[in-house]
Order: sequence, then C-alpha cells, then structure tokens
Amino acid sequence: MPVEPALAARLRERFPSGVVSVALPRGETTLELPHDLWFEAANALRDELGFEQLIDLCGVDYLSYGSDEWDTSVSSEGFSRGVEGKVMGRFVWGEQPNGEGVAPERRYAVVVHLLSVQHNVRLRIRTFAPDDAVPAVASLVPVWSVANWFEREAFDLYGIVFDDHPDLRRILTDYGFVGHPFRKDFPLIGNVEVRYDAERRRVVYQPVTIEPRVLVPRVIRDDARYATSVGEAAQRAEVKK
Repeated sequence: MPVEPALAARLRERFPSGVVSVALPRGETTLELPHDLWFEAANALRDELGFEQLIDLCGVDYLSYGSDEWDTSVSSEGFSRGVEGKVMGRFVWGEQPNGEGVAPERRYAVVVHLLSVQHNVRLRIRTFAPDDAVPAVASLVPVWSVANWFEREAFDLYGIVFDDHPDLRRILTDYGFVGHPFRKDFPLIGNVEVRYDAERRRVVYQPVTIEPRVLVPRVIRDDARYATSVGEAAQRAEVKK
C-alpha cells in the first residue's frame, strides 16, 4: 500500500473526530482537528505516529475565501485587465463578504506542516479558532519548541492568541503598532505612519498622509487568434511582410 493512503487510514483510525483529506496526484495529506483536541492530537502525532519535526506554522484569515477580489474584463486581443471590485481591492473592517457558500464557518485558522524523518512522510494539520472576535488556540510550544517564533508571528500578523505560550508578544511589527497587518480587513495604507521630528529630536507617530489608491493588475492571457487556422495564416502573412 502506498505511504499516503496508509497514513490517511491510520489517521482516520486514531482521530475519528478529525477530517482527513488526501490531495492527488501528489498525495498531500491534511488532518483537520477540532480546536479542543489540538494540543492532545499534537502530542499523539509526535509520540505515536513519529512526527518529530515541525516545519512551519502559520495563521490564515478566511474572510474573503471564495470571493473574487478583482473583476476582470476580457478583450478580443487575447488579454484581460483587472478592474476595481466593490471593495477597492480589499475588505472594509467588520465586513463579511459573500463567498457563495464556500467560506468556512469560522474565520481564523492555524495550519501546521509536520515531518516524520523516520517514516519519510509529511502531514498538514489545521484547526479553526472557535471565536472570531478573539481567536485563540492552544500553543504547541510544549510539543515542538520550534513553534515559539512561528506562533509569535501568527499572533503579530493575524491576532491569533496561543494559550500557554511562554512569551507571546509581537515579533515583526513595532512596539506601538496598531492592528494586525495580514488580516483581510486591515487597511492597505495602514493606520499610522512614523517619521523623525527634528524639532522634538525623536520619532513621532501621526495619521497616514498617503492618499489611498489601488494598483489595478493586468492579466496576460494566451492569444486565442493563433489557435485557429485562420489566425495562423494571418500570422504567417504578417511575418512575410
């Protein structure tokens, strides 16, 4: 039996309350767990299934999942250009965009990639924070100490709180930073800007002075004219000229 189906079968047997999915053809295995089993399952994955190494941990904001952020207008020249959507390319704070029924029930999730060196297999695990207002899940630092800085990063950028973390504080943004910049409803220009005041001889914070604007992307597509015999003939005629 291939490694991935065997791993999926063992995960389903060990974690009946979880959801196991295998993405083909690469056989990428994902185990989705309830938040109240997050820490217990991590211990079992390390001690019972041999996943001794945590490769990565990150936060995910599913606010706009399933919703188009950009509208595109298709032209006859073989390319299309993005046009501004209803929300200026990002989402307003507190807004719940309509994801046409494909968005998860909860907004914030924690995703972890694990590696078993002894079995030469990889595993992705995911859990959703039960409260969107104050997203919180158990810390995995007691299981894999390397999760320390990864969880601080997810806290800094997404505002996800990790219970029982030994030193949960910002790691990338400034001490006085307001908000969490990777959230989908965080303003593109930020909330404040920093500059050095020569008269006061110190760094000061002030409201942003940047005028908000949206850079509209251009989407390059294959030219459909050259996929037909008429188009190919026209192309050869242009080359002869």
